[in-house]
Amino acid sequence: MPRWLPRAMVLALALIAVFQLGSWAFHELTGLLINILIAFFLALAVEPAVSWMAARGVRRGLATFLVFLGVLIVAAGFVTLLGSMLAGQIIKIVEDFPEYLDSVINWINGHFHTELRRVDIQEGLLRSDWLRNYVQNSATGVLDVSAQVLGGLFQLLTIALFSFYFAADGPRLRRTICSVLPPARQAEVLRAWEIAVNKTGGYLYSRGLMALISGVAHYILLEFLEVPYAPVLAVWVGLVSQFIPTIGTYLAGALPMLIAFTVNPWYALWVLIFVVIYQQFENYVLQPKLTSKTVDIHPAVAFGSVIVGTALLGAVGALIAIPAIATLQAFLGAYVKRYDVTDDPRVHGHRAVDAGRGVVRGVRRLWQRRPGATPPGDGGPGSSPED
Repeated sequence: MPRWLPRAMVLALALIAVFQLGSWAFHELTGLLINILIAFFLALAVEPAVSWMAARGVRRGLATFLVFLGVLIVAAGFVTLLGSMLAGQIIKIVEDFPEYLDSVINWINGHFHTELRRVDIQEGLLRSDWLRNYVQNSATGVLDVSAQVLGGLFQLLTIALFSFYFAADGPRLRRTICSVLPPARQAEVLRAWEIAVNKTGGYLYSRGLMALISGVAHYILLEFLEVPYAPVLAVWVGLVSQFIPTIGTYLAGALPMLIAFTVNPWYALWVLIFVVIYQQFENYVLQPKLTSKTVDIHPAVAFGSVIVGTALLGAVGALIAIPAIATLQAFLGAYVKRYDVTDDPRVHGHRAVDAGRGVVRGVRRLWQRRPGATPPGDGGPGSSPED
């Protein structure tokens, strides 16, 4: 046996063991790595505000704390208002449910000549196996829901802590990364970091501005229709429609439509029409003007990046896909050599006139050469003055 063979076998087994151990560790730490990725992008988003306060004499740690405190107060206020609104609407629906049920029963009896009664329907529901099974499953699922809530709170706390450290110790983190790189690579890393901060912050602030405009517009409509909880619904529409890609508009419009339906069914239709019209105005007028300098990417590229991000990381990937693609596009743009575009009209989608005439002449000649056609110059129907 050659002397190198035992060592090669041991080395191969060691590499396989390291690979298996790394795969297992990566699979187990996927949740933590995703939380760190979210925290990193959140730190990039608040970096401009923190740097602005730090440049005016506020300590960086205190500036980061104040920014996060403001975000926490706004989020807590929104969740409290939304929760109170939903609780009030649920109580109202439960109280008015007998009246709704009576109206439905009267409509069915009048159109189908039946003799349904509310008492019979209620007794049938109470005695049904479906209700009994539903109550049992709900009772057994309380612990699972509690565990999911606690896990979600722990996840939010982890993201908040990591993002706070990334934002507060941003300069130290950049120095640590650059200390292990040569000077040329340090410049590229710092440039990429600056582009990521600008694109992520610009994406967040432009979305926030569009959320404000959308909220004000929907508030005016809901207040005009006298829909209850108009301010909270307007804030809901603004935030959900802007910060949940692709399907956020439909999720945002569903809740005000439901609340408006409890007031008047026609109001729900008016809300739907307004949501559709405003979405078109936002897509073709408002969004290009606000994001042209912050996140300048093609709509098709943005849509594709959202799909890819969702496929890779789920909802998290959908949220960070657009700023990540914008950062990558801006960074790679410096390494792509560009040339002046020629003045050829075909660049603008216009075909040359001679090319069009050549196609017409070719078709005419083929028509003249068909069997039974009169040769050109004989004065027949196939002759042409140009030939």
